[in-house]
Order: sequence, then structure tokens, then C-alpha cells
Amino acid sequence: MHAPVHRGHHLLRAGRLFATGEGWLARLVAPGFRRLLDRIDAGLAEGAIDLTLPEGSRRRLGGRRAGPVADVELKDWRALVRLAVGGSVGWYEAWEKGEWTSPDPVPLFDLFMRNRHTLGGAGRSRGVVRWLNRRLTALRRNDRAGARRNIAFHYDLGNDFYAAWLDPSMTYSSAVWSAGDDLEAAQHRKIDLLLDRLELAAGDRLLEIGCGWGGLAERAAGRGADVLGITLSEEQKAFAEARLAGTGAVIELVDYRDVAGRFDAVASVEMVEAVGEEYWPAYLGTIARVLKPGGRAAIQFISIDDTIFEAYAANADFIQTYIFPGGLLISESRFRAIAGRLGLSWQDRRGFGPDYAETLKQWRVRFDAAAAAGKLPAGFDARFVRLWRYYLMYCEGGFRGGGIDVAQVTLVKN
Repeated sequence: MHAPVHRGHHLLRAGRLFATGEGWLARLVAPGFRRLLDRIDAGLAEGAIDLTLPEGSRRRLGGRRAGPVADVELKDWRALVRLAVGGSVGWYEAWEKGEWTSPDPVPLFDLFMRNRHTLGGAGRSRGVVRWLNRRLTALRRNDRAGARRNIAFHYDLGNDFYAAWLDPSMTYSSAVWSAGDDLEAAQHRKIDLLLDRLELAAGDRLLEIGCGWGGLAERAAGRGADVLGITLSEEQKAFAEARLAGTGAVIELVDYRDVAGRFDAVASVEMVEAVGEEYWPAYLGTIARVLKPGGRAAIQFISIDDTIFEAYAANADFIQTYIFPGGLLISESRFRAIAGRLGLSWQDRRGFGPDYAETLKQWRVRFDAAAAAGKLPAGFDARFVRLWRYYLMYCEGGFRGGGIDVAQVTLVKN
């Protein structure tokens, strides 16, 4: 079967619904956005931005305390219009149009996250764009039909695409690093740490919610567990079934809300971010319902600083617009409270945000190498490659800035 001419362009088209505007009006008012630079300057409590302005002059923003230093060239004032009106969505659009450049954008994304409290809403959409983004995002809610569409949007880009730059274990979540690790070893360590939390005995029934390409199920089956993995991605299901042939593990295309049966243990790695706040009670309710009394669930999740959660959740950011429709990082305090109400005891939480920053860096190195060597599958053009690279850098900067964390936790059914 021939590859589509433009694979991945549904991600690029999705952003058009959220476009932040351009043209003569933007060019007319953009010089007045020097005031936005003043706001950013005042809000950079740590680190600095060395900025080249469109007419060639240089300006340093921040620099009052130690921290990352980002080198940014602002080629067109319209970039600031997009940032002021469209937040992180507008800032990506400006980058894609060449209105700003940087030899390394990661420190810039780090700075915006690191200074999240003092910068306030400088990186968030506002006005009509914010209202429109929220209305369009509501159309991507994760009811049963929406969840399947949203998962397919991202994960059904193709197994051949992900295989080109993930490690051989095909693990698409944060690794846990130790000195001397390569990416595959660090991913195996992460999986083993999660499985250790479950205290599995031979023959125990394990449900994995969001099984990906089967890496955790494979290692759990190797410990003697009877594994059921569920996913909404047809691509992942096909890959995992082939990988797990002969292990006894079963992979089903089923929504977590529709799982039946009882299990000794549940595992779920970075799946809850695809659920949405509206459905956190349903997700945790499923875990509580299927676990036997005293059963254990091990979850790896990505959270955002509770103090900015409401502002974050009220905006459709770059990730939600272009990469993960329906996605939302969790507020750990709210999520934990729901777990408690459902009789799930929250135990042994371990955060390792810097490990995710390193994982994302390694993915980007591998992705860049695959793209440069022509090893990405046919159909992914240069514009898509730029989008994906920006996504990896954006996420890496967020973790380096400390406002986003990844953690493992054990939930025990009372």
C-alpha cells in the first residue's frame, strides 16, 4: 500500500482553526508591542533573553538572577502580536512563519516555565482568540467517540514513524536515568520500577490501561503475570499483538470505561493526560472498580504546578492545539483528592521531572538523526518535521523549567 502524500498534515491543519491572525493590522500595531517586551523583562526573575529586534538592535530582557539565557532573533514584530493574542499557539505560528528564530529554543521555553509566577499571563491567549480556542477545544472532549478520535490523531501517525526515533523498546514516556544508561536501558528501568510497585506474583491478573506498543506488558508477562492491555489506537494494537505473540498477554481495543472483570493489579503509564479533567473520576473509578480489595495500581503521570492549573486549563495551548487534542496535564492535588474519595490510598509518590527533560532531549537527537538520514517514512514533509521538533523542544523546556513534573505513585484499594 502506498504511503499518503502528506502524512501528519492533520496535525498542521488542526492549528488553522486556532490561527491568531496576521496582515496589515498586525504590522500597523506591532511596534506598540514593545510594551510586551517590558512586561517580559520585568517578569524574568531568573535567567535572561538576549533579543535581537527587527531593525537589528539588541536588548537583554531579565538578567537579574542566574538562570538559563536564551538567544532569540525577532525578525518581524508580528511575532509579538501572535504571542500577545494567541499565547503559545501564536508563538509557534510565528516560529513556523520565520518571524522569530533561535539557535536553541529550549532555554526560552525553560524561562517561560521557570518564571511562570512572575510572568503571569504573558504566554497565554486572550480576548476573542482565547474564547474561540476554548469553544473549539470543547469539541475535542474525551467522551467515548472523542477519545478514540483524539488518540488516533496522535498515535496513529504510524508505527513506522515512531519506530524511526524511539528506542527499540518502543516506549513513549519518560525514562528513569542512571549513570551510563542508554535510552533503552533507562526505559527498562522505568518499567521495572513501576512493576515493582505492584508486587506481582505468578498468575496475577494485570490490567494495563493505555498499553502503547506493548513494552510494559512484555516485561510483566516475563514476570509471570496474566496481562490484559487496552488501547484505543489500532496501530498500537497491531504492533503490540505481534510483539506479544506467545507470551499469553492479550491486547484489546477498548475504552477504559468499558473494562470488565477483576484484577490483582493495574498499571497505567502517562495515559491520564489524555483523559481530561471531566473524566478523572471515571478513570480512577475504573481502577477502583476492577481492583480486588487490597489490590495495587501503579500510575505514571505528568502534572502541572497546582498554582497555575486553572489558568493553564482555561486556555488551549500549543500542545492541545497541534499535538494532543483533548489532552490536559493533571492537577495532582485534585487528582489525588478524587482517588481518596474512591477508596484508593495514595502511596510512595516519586517525581523525576529532570529525567523527562533528558528523555525528550534524547528523542530529539534521534528524531533529528532520522530526519537528516532520510529514515522517516515517506510522506512526512519538512513542515511536519519542524512541527515535531518544536514539540519536543517545547516539552523539554517545560520540564527543565520545573513547572511540569512526571511521577510514579502507588494506589492501594482500601
